[in-house]
Amino acid sequence: MATCLFCSLIANPKPGMFLHDDADVVAFRDIHPQAPTHILVLPRKHFPDLTAMEADTALIAKMYAAAIKLAKLEKITDGFRTVINVGAKGGQTVFHVHLHVMG
Repeated sequence: MATCLFCSLIANPKPGMFLHDDADVVAFRDIHPQAPTHILVLPRKHFPDLTAMEADTALIAKMYAAAIKLAKLEKITDGFRTVINVGAKGGQTVFHVHLHVMG
């Protein structure tokens, strides 16, 4: 989507921006971190929120697998949380589904 911030970042990443980058999922640091480690994991394909991914559970699993890999790389496996905000009332501010990894 041309108007989606995350779609624009995926299409035109800055060098070294992605902490994880594969055919389906990318990850990068949140520019407004809420924890010492705060990474966003998102699908390359645009989904406005988690409910739009209902039929693509394999992609949701890939996002969580990337989150676990990144937690290990960042050495936060002793405690971290994952959050997906859904909709404006659920705290979502960028309407491209993304998984927060905070530790």
